[in-house]
Amino acid sequence: MINETENRGSWLTDDQIEYIRDRLPILYIDAIPVRTDDLGNVTQIGLLLRGMPDGSISRAMVSGRVLYGERVRSALIRHLEKDLGPTALPQLSPSPTPFTVVEYFPDPSVSGFHDPRQHAVSLAFVVVVKGDCKPSQNALDLIWLSPEEAQWELSNR
Repeated sequence: MINETENRGSWLTDDQIEYIRDRLPILYIDAIPVRTDDLGNVTQIGLLLRGMPDGSISRAMVSGRVLYGERVRSALIRHLEKDLGPTALPQLSPSPTPFTVVEYFPDPSVSGFHDPRQHAVSLAFVVVVKGDCKPSQNALDLIWLSPEEAQWELSNR
């Protein structure tokens, strides 16, 4: 069955997205894939290796736009499957709640979060994955790190 979002052609041309990015904040999701022990404690955090908007290659979270008419949960599933593969088996509640909201700005002095292309507002989620993750599409690699290693990796990029 074709998703109504796909059916209505919610992808924008490069010119359209550039025009919109110059005028409006864009809604994104960020997802941090994690593995947990039997008690629910986070034991590993997954980080992707991918090309960044500035042309560099860096470790990153799963991230992407929420399409017009798309539910946040559907956007999470779409981006998790796109980056981690169809067998990642993300564990999402029927109505996921972000753990924080992040604002990205083109001016790096505004906040600690920078996107040279746009002002973006991102709903950030921690998502337990139970399946086999294989990086796909724009993701070049996926590594699993302890929470301490992931914190060091992200703070030193």
